[in-house]
Parts: sequence; C-alpha cells; structure tokens
Amino acid sequence: MQSEEHFVIGIDSSTQSVKAIAWSKDGRPCFEGRAPHTLVSPDAYRAEQDPTEWWSAAITALRAVTDNLDPGRIDGIAISNQRETMALLDDERRPLAPATVWLDRRAGDMRALLADELGAETLHAISGKPVDVIPCVYRLRWMRAHRPDLLDKAAHILSVHDYLTMRLSGEPQATWTSADPFGIFDIVTKTWSKKILDHLMIDEAKLPPLHSPASRIGSVSQEAATETGLRAGTPIFAAGGDGHCAALGVGAIEPGTVYLNLGTAVVGGVWSPTPELSGHWRTLVSPTGDGYVLESVQRGGAFFVNWLLDNFAGGRADPAVFQRLETEAMRLPVGSDGLMVCPYLMGCMDPYWDENARASFTGFGPDHGMGHLYRASLEAITLEFARSLQQMRAKGLAAARIFVIGGGASSLLWRKMVSDATGLPVHRSLSNEASALGAGMSAAVGCGWYGNFQDAKNAMAHTTEAVAPDFAAYRNWLILSERQAKVYLNNRERPSLS
Repeated sequence: MQSEEHFVIGIDSSTQSVKAIAWSKDGRPCFEGRAPHTLVSPDAYRAEQDPTEWWSAAITALRAVTDNLDPGRIDGIAISNQRETMALLDDERRPLAPATVWLDRRAGDMRALLADELGAETLHAISGKPVDVIPCVYRLRWMRAHRPDLLDKAAHILSVHDYLTMRLSGEPQATWTSADPFGIFDIVTKTWSKKILDHLMIDEAKLPPLHSPASRIGSVSQEAATETGLRAGTPIFAAGGDGHCAALGVGAIEPGTVYLNLGTAVVGGVWSPTPELSGHWRTLVSPTGDGYVLESVQRGGAFFVNWLLDNFAGGRADPAVFQRLETEAMRLPVGSDGLMVCPYLMGCMDPYWDENARASFTGFGPDHGMGHLYRASLEAITLEFARSLQQMRAKGLAAARIFVIGGGASSLLWRKMVSDATGLPVHRSLSNEASALGAGMSAAVGCGWYGNFQDAKNAMAHTTEAVAPDFAAYRNWLILSERQAKVYLNNRERPSLS
C-alpha cells in the first residue's frame, strides 16, 4: 500500500452496532472499527435507544480507524443509518426521551386512525409507503395523541444520520434517503410534506434541511476532531438510509440489476425510473437521487431460520448444524415433500401489511424431519421475494441479474434457490458491508474521486460466484409458489360468522 493512498470513510450506524470503514478507490476495506449499540425493550411494544450512545459508539469506531490511519489521508465521510429510527431533542440538543427504533410498535392503533384522517391512498402517494407501523409518521401521530408535550417541546426531530451529522459538524442535516423512510417526506417533490406535517401540527423548522446524495453537508468540527481523531475540516457528504446505501453498495442503481439482502430481515429491490406504487413493495428514492427503488421487505428472514434452529434443532452453538441441514436439504426436491411454511413470525409487510400475521407449518407427514423444516423455511422466504419481483417485472421493470448480500448469501443452497425460483443468475457481493460501502461510494462521488455514481459503482462494487438458474426447476418453483402463497390466505383470522 502506497503511503500517499487516500481513503473515504463509510459509517454504517445500524440497529445493533456502528461500523466505520475506510475504503480505497477500488472498493477495498482497508481500516475498520466497530462498537455495539444497546437496544432496550421496556415492553413488547417499545424498542428504544439512547441517541448519545450512537455518538459514543461512532467515536469508538472512528478512533479504531484514525489510530491506524493518518487522518490527513481521509478525503471525506458519509453516513449510512438504520432507517425509521427517530430522536427528539430540545433546544439545547439534548434528547427529550429515548429514541424510538424502527422495531417499535407502540403506534399500531395509529395506522387505521391516520389512514382514516388523511386517506391511505394519500399517505401512500406522498410517502411511497403503504400503511404500516414502521414509518415514523405513525409514532408522531401517537405522540400527538399521547405525548403532545414531547412534540411541542422538541426543537429537532432527527434520524440517526441527522444526529450523527450534527455531532460531527455542529449542525443536523438530512438527506433524501435519511428522510424518505420517515413517512413525512414527499418522494416526488423531495421535500418534507406540508400536508402531513400540518395535520400532525409539526412545524417544518423542527426538521433538518434536505440534501441530495453526495452533496457536501458539512465539515468535521474541531470538537469532533478531538473526540474522533479525524482532521478538523474533513468534508461530510450526504448518504442516508442503510437499505438505500446497500442497494448502492452492490450496484443496483440501473435497469436490470436486482439486489437481495439475505439478512436478519430479507430486503430486495429493483431500480425504477418512476415512482411506481403497489402493495407488493415500498417505493423509495434511489440512493443516487436519480429514479427510485422498489423494495420488498420480510421482517423475519434469517431471523426466522435462526429461530427455527434455536427452538427445534438444538440451537446454533454447534456451527456444524448449518452444514448438516444444508446437506440434508440439498437432497430434497423442490417443495420439501409437501411440507410448506408461512414465514410471518414477526408479522407481514408486503404484500398483506398484516402486523398480526403469524407463522405456520403445514403438510407434515411421518417422513418429515429437520431437513424438511429447514428447506421449506428457505423456500417460503425465497418465494416471498420471488413473487414481489414478479410483480415488479409485471410493471415493465427490467431484471437481468441478482446481487445477494448478508449472512444468508454464504449459503450455496439459498443462492441456488433464489436463482431457480426467479429464473435469474445470482451473484454474491464480495462485500458483506454493502451499506458502509454505499456510504463510502457517496463520499467518493462527493469528494471528486468519481464524476458520477455509475463510475463509482464500476470502480468500487465487486461480485463473484455467479449461480445460473435451472429452468426445469424454475417451472417447479412456479407451481410451488402458487400453492405456498395460499398458506397464509387459508389460515389468517377471519371475522366470526355468528
């Protein structure tokens, strides 16, 4: 490594931890720091964090980088943040209460209420998001109903991105993609929605200024430099939501490229030139600012598989359990010998938006074992994504290849399932830190390393291990999908006939 080599830092402040990674111009992670976040759940409906811990964890992660890298060789920083997580600060920029995390469900009753007040179609058209408990707008409506003192006293309503930018530069700044998931952002005009804010009786001045991706939004202050080891004056550039940044990190910013994160939640998306709306996905602003991303989300992805193993297969303490079940599952046919799964362990987002949906297993026979349960679970999760992708393609959107990331991407079986179920080649990303890489690419464009996001993608995003689809198997997957999709419909709670 040449001593004059320069870097950009992508900070990924996620639900469980913060990562700071120094990226080279060709997309290599060269220096790295990490620190955990504490997630507090006072009851089954609340999920909270202390915003000051976002900053202390960021300091620890950044210090691990700057202790090993001359900060003068860092050309820029950008932040990827956990989406739909919100902090309210007073006029001295102190938290008024714990931040509410995207997992928070206290506002469940507000969904129907707000949809009735403003109209579900209106909320969907403005925000791009079907009515669901996750966007912050429903928690804001809950606060208006139950804690109006918080809303009225709040001087700042911030995402994690906005808060960390404030701590780094002295001023909170939002980006199109940090604001997008809140549900109060107009995805067409790229502005805070006056209609929704007026209804909530929230002054827009409480929200930070909005910036397009890769814009320069500040510089590291002397105070932050002392705490983090960064050089004062280091430029800070706009990045934003971690799902948006992950799409950028794998290069899903052009027609034909699909991304799929096989992580705790399974999230997949396709780039679209227009803001197509549907119950089969959420419509997001593209991480480049050009066009949109149609995103399907399953809350219980790898989480569902881990839950299955922990409760029915003796747990994950023995790392060989995955290899054993993979071997067993590979020997089974498509359809797991008639065993089917509904994977809605944590409710369902698209396509039913049913928070009360539950998981189920159906079709048990005496010959079924853990290998069948494991395979049928992966099949169900895979088919949820495949059906969403099928709906996106029905809108005329191109889908030529899939780039996969996340812990589940290490499974050859799962990658093969995705390929066969969609009929598309599946490429594994070389970086499992796609969100941090996407933030780094935003900084790389902002600081002038590359003239545009396409050039940054070509230089910094890399994939390998292509899996080709078996088109004979694809036909079997289509038949299975039609059957498996009915498991939820046949078992969901129906009104009493009495």
